[in-house]
Amino acid sequence: MNRLLLGLLAIAGTALWLFTGANLHSAPQRSSSPAQYLEGDAYQKARAFSPSVITRGGRIIWLAGQTATQDLNGKSLLGDFQGQARTVFALMDRTLKRDGASLQNLVNMTVFINDPRNGDQLVKLRQQFFPDGKYPASTMITVSDFAQPGMLIEIQGVAVVGE
Repeated sequence: MNRLLLGLLAIAGTALWLFTGANLHSAPQRSSSPAQYLEGDAYQKARAFSPSVITRGGRIIWLAGQTATQDLNGKSLLGDFQGQARTVFALMDRTLKRDGASLQNLVNMTVFINDPRNGDQLVKLRQQFFPDGKYPASTMITVSDFAQPGMLIEIQGVAVVGE
């Protein structure tokens, strides 16, 4: 009988602990990237992407797709691919900074554009946003349309932050 009572108390205690939330504290985070960027060939460098990025350990941040039809001040960006792309990068950076990271921690990005002629503009912007040449691995996909009229680009990404 005592074992049964002890078992029930242990189960009840564990359930209470799970329902009220474990009081866990994460260790302080460093914003350095534990990433190793594989050097690309001439074409990959010219297109501003790495063929692969290797990470070991660290915290992974999965970014939802970011879009922008207005800049950060509310000005319309309809028809302005470069303005939308710059704003998307700014929004990604702002989201990453909320978690102690930045664009420099981005290791992978998937870029959706609806006009392949905008691909070269995006490459130039990536070169500006990653001036050290440590480009995220990247895929660019042309889509027929987006969820909202006027969108010209959407980017989702993955960042890794050192522990």
